Amino acid sequence: MNKLGIATLDEQESGPLGLSSEAEITLGLLNAVHDNSEHTQRSISKDLGIALGLANAYLKRCAKKGLIKIAQMPPNRYAYYLTPQGFAEKSRLTAEYLSQSFNLFRVARRQYEDLFQLCAENGWQRVALAGVGDIGEIALLSRGGHPVTVLGFVDAMAESENYLDLKVARRPLEFEQLDALLLTDMKDPQGTFDALQAIFEPNRVLFPAFMNVSRRPPPEVGEELAS
Repeated sequence: MNKLGIATLDEQESGPLGLSSEAEITLGLLNAVHDNSEHTQRSISKDLGIALGLANAYLKRCAKKGLIKIAQMPPNRYAYYLTPQGFAEKSRLTAEYLSQSFNLFRVARRQYEDLFQLCAENGWQRVALAGVGDIGEIALLSRGGHPVTVLGFVDAMAESENYLDLKVARRPLEFEQLDALLLTDMKDPQGTFDALQAIFEPNRVLFPAFMNVSRRPPPEVGEELAS
């Protein structure tokens, strides 16, 4: 489960969040209140990974909008309840999340299919995926019938040496005769791409358009970006 209380791609076919940060926090808060009316502001902030002051602000905002009801309980405690409007908003935001996640799944799958096709056309038959996670799973599903073998994953920060029954390497050179890398890291795609193109042939480090990665090398220290 992610912090919204919604199954991740490991549990269902959905991708990273498609909601705005405000909607994401609101949905997470409504789920938290629904799951446990005796949540404290501190426990909500911890569950959602946000500052205590921000959790307090969102609780007040949701109460003002009529999404939750706050009841005082002794000694100096509060209970939070979803109102009918709150249940409706939770349902709406969940549907929006799932819709946008599925849209991302479809876009990602189509673009990785194109990348595997590009590899096949160039005779790059041995590839690795750069980044362990949900997007890597989508990439694997996208290989289809292309004559391309996925050797494994490259991820210097991975906690395991295997993922989805494939080897996880720290560096590309750990794979023999590696022809190309497909970027699948969503945590820091630009940073990962920059690091990979410094140690691997740059035109063989491929990425889908939805990641919005730039091939322009970063400026040298002290060099100003062109306006």
